[in-house]
Amino acid sequence: MGSEHQVLRRRSSIVRVVLFGLSLLGGCAREHAPARDRSAAAAPALHGPADSLIPPGPLGAAIQRGRALLLATRDSLPSHVGNNLRCVSCHLDAGRRHAMGSWVGVYARYPQYRPRSATVETIEYRVNDCFRRSMNGAPLAVDGAEMRDIIAYLWFLSRDVPIEPAAPGNRLQQWAQLTADTTAGAAVYAASCTKCHGPTGQGTAVAPPVWGPQSYNIGAGMARIRTAAAFIKENMPFDLPGTLTDQQAFDVAAYVSAHPRPDFPEKMHDWPNGDAPPDVAYPTLAAQRKSAGAPAKPHAP
Repeated sequence: MGSEHQVLRRRSSIVRVVLFGLSLLGGCAREHAPARDRSAAAAPALHGPADSLIPPGPLGAAIQRGRALLLATRDSLPSHVGNNLRCVSCHLDAGRRHAMGSWVGVYARYPQYRPRSATVETIEYRVNDCFRRSMNGAPLAVDGAEMRDIIAYLWFLSRDVPIEPAAPGNRLQQWAQLTADTTAGAAVYAASCTKCHGPTGQGTAVAPPVWGPQSYNIGAGMARIRTAAAFIKENMPFDLPGTLTDQQAFDVAAYVSAHPRPDFPEKMHDWPNGDAPPDVAYPTLAAQRKSAGAPAKPHAP
């Protein structure tokens, strides 16, 4: 019996030492962890905060109105939309899809410098750039109720997202080594895109037009082949995203971009420092001056 008691006492001591060590490790982890609320409700999810976190009262009403404007943009803001697109035509799942086009965290990244305008843009500036280009329409009043409510929704989607610049790197570089084949792109479009966007790219009841007079204009980011390829690769086909290869996405982006679409007369002033990416589909004044050996001139947006 005495030896059995000694064994039990040794085991008990070992257990206490292990538990004490685990408690130290736990304390160390807590000490070095970020000091913030770790509850499931507060942690930013890939798809943004749950609707249950929309606050009551005027702020919550503004958030919900902002989302409604983005979901039914043309119907709600007909004087500001010049085509058959909605904001969520590119920003899928009300901006919550964890892919290119997500609005989750966007509010936390503005103001930011953008070379297309060569200026530090506010988030209101960026929203209006989409209205002018992707929606082929007219900008909103920066101090108006519609802009306020849209920004309120974007703010909500950035709940608990740290205010910091986007991660460095150029994800569009992955397309630089590819050569586009529009004939192959036409085959990909026929097999994977026609059922939603229509055989002539004019859109259907379930998807927007991707070329033609009711699509985004030439100044929109999606008119760039690399941008369109990145979006297609991550988001399309809508029901099977990620199933196209890089080459297929690049080819179909080139095929879509080769079709006519509305003009954007102010496009000549883009990239005023002469640093336009190689896939920009139009000449700029700065590029023309650069090719002629003249210095670039700053442009006030």
